[in-house]
Amino acid sequence: MTTPALLPLSGRRIPTLSPGASSFTHHRATLRLSEKFILLLILSAFITLCFGAFFFLPDNSKHKRFDLGLEDVLIPHIDSPKEGKHASGQVVIHGQGGHDEHRHREEQESLRDKIRADHERALQEAKEKLRKSREELQAEIQTEKNKVMEDLKKTNAGPKPLPPPDVKEKRDKIREMMKHAWDSYRQYGWGYNELKPLAKKGHSTNIFGNSQLGATIVDALDTLYIMGLHEEFKDGQEWIEQNLDFSVNAEVSVFEVNIRFIGGLLAAYYLSGQEVFKLKAVQLAEKLLPAFNTPTGIPWAMVNLKSGVGRNWGWASAGSSILAEFGTLHMEFVHLTYLTGNPAYYQKVMHIRKLLAKMDRPNGLYPNYLNPRTGRWGQHHTSVGGLGDSFYEYLLKAWLMSDKTDTEARKTYDDAIEAIERHLIRKSNGGLTFIGEWKNGHLERKMGHLACFAGGMFALGADGSPDDKAGHYLQLGAEIAHTCHESYDRTVLKLGPEAFKFDSGLEAVAVRQNEKYYILRPEVIETYWYMWRFTHDPKYRQWGWEAAQAIDKYCRVSGGFSGVKDVYSSTPTYDDVQQSFFLAETLKYLYLLFSSDDLMPLESWVFNTEAHPLPVLHLGNITLPGSEPAQR
Repeated sequence: MTTPALLPLSGRRIPTLSPGASSFTHHRATLRLSEKFILLLILSAFITLCFGAFFFLPDNSKHKRFDLGLEDVLIPHIDSPKEGKHASGQVVIHGQGGHDEHRHREEQESLRDKIRADHERALQEAKEKLRKSREELQAEIQTEKNKVMEDLKKTNAGPKPLPPPDVKEKRDKIREMMKHAWDSYRQYGWGYNELKPLAKKGHSTNIFGNSQLGATIVDALDTLYIMGLHEEFKDGQEWIEQNLDFSVNAEVSVFEVNIRFIGGLLAAYYLSGQEVFKLKAVQLAEKLLPAFNTPTGIPWAMVNLKSGVGRNWGWASAGSSILAEFGTLHMEFVHLTYLTGNPAYYQKVMHIRKLLAKMDRPNGLYPNYLNPRTGRWGQHHTSVGGLGDSFYEYLLKAWLMSDKTDTEARKTYDDAIEAIERHLIRKSNGGLTFIGEWKNGHLERKMGHLACFAGGMFALGADGSPDDKAGHYLQLGAEIAHTCHESYDRTVLKLGPEAFKFDSGLEAVAVRQNEKYYILRPEVIETYWYMWRFTHDPKYRQWGWEAAQAIDKYCRVSGGFSGVKDVYSSTPTYDDVQQSFFLAETLKYLYLLFSSDDLMPLESWVFNTEAHPLPVLHLGNITLPGSEPAQR
């Protein structure tokens, strides 16, 4: 993805002369160079001639003394028949007699012949140079200069320079944090979905039902692989091969299982090539398909993996499905159709898109709730944070993943972002840009940690924006990153709260006690990474390192990493949960922030909302089963 011209990566300029001055200077320099070259040739020919003539003088005492000196240096001294040491310490061999004398004379003659030949060749070259025109000499000089430059390039070419020591040290530190999180889970929670690092035992939440599906293993696989922790990766693969079974009587979140399990397994397959990951992803996907058996085709939030019975969360606006849940299936399901040839996955997610396209949207905004029975919106609540966030993310990423051929997805994204900017994005009195939440015609001036991902999304979507607004959206991404950094910087622990307000004189600060916690979330660091990739502004690495240090200082315990309940308290209490997304997202984005751009380049990979990388599909003329060419 190209960086918009509005924010150049370099401000260096090369000084230039006027064309006339440049031509005159070059002409004079070339004359001086060619004259010096000719004089140098004549001088070298004269020296060679003198040196050669010296060898061809008659044999006299002076010449003999020269031969003796040469003999002392190049030929072993003749004395007695045994090997010994000369007075100077030089090893000498004795007892060769007249044979060595004869060989010595032959070597002298050979040396003279070589010097005579070199002398004659040098004279001939000098004569040829003097016969050439000035233009020919200039051409030869330029050729030699070009050759020297090429040689220099070859000398300088080699392995890529190592990163600065401090960057490598930071990356190594984050890798060590990953190893501590993994090793702790391996020791105390192996096979469970997550870990309780203080109690040092396994943990699970209702999103995974009551089953032990090893969510942390699946979620962490690609991070382990990217960090080069191959032994740990192998341990995870073996557990999946032997223990991961989806034929269990468990009610799971369709959304969470899709982004963590199917996304994680597909990413592990694409990175490692191990077929077992693709096989398990397809087995699970088949178990999720019954969730789409609703009057509208909008899936239920939960499904029982054994019975296929689905239902929605009791708290979600009169039995509605949630925008961020049914709108965050596209990436994984398109890849499932691509890998299996089964059109069902692609058709399910395209049906959702077509249904949403037909619906009226209040103020151009998408409400967070949609009833799967009636096909009508529930409560008119719109958010780029929780309940809405990844729906918008997947519109953009559907376009990127299709190698930018899914223009319908791009247009839907652009229209949605235009409405969000018009109704939800504001600037505080203190100059902080934030994304509020729309509730029944009223803007709540509160931003959630989850919404901080949007800074990275705006930067990722800048290239390809309508009306040449790429620079505008990259700047908007930078402003959101700054606001979210402030939410971290204004706490005691330098870790961000779950939500923060912009009213009553307080800005980027949590007010309610139940919004002051930090549960190892990745969204702010995710935005730092995208902003670093597109601008290479060092402040994003600095901010990322601040967060990494705070996590290591305040969230690390002997049994792993835990969330904290109050980021404004100097003596925080722990929530005793090591979330699987901490290994999948937070540590992966930190590691990539301190890695080179050619590790997981954005031209080739698109990260799902759980930070699992899926490759761009260069489909060309290939049509996905069940699709129309225009929808690729």
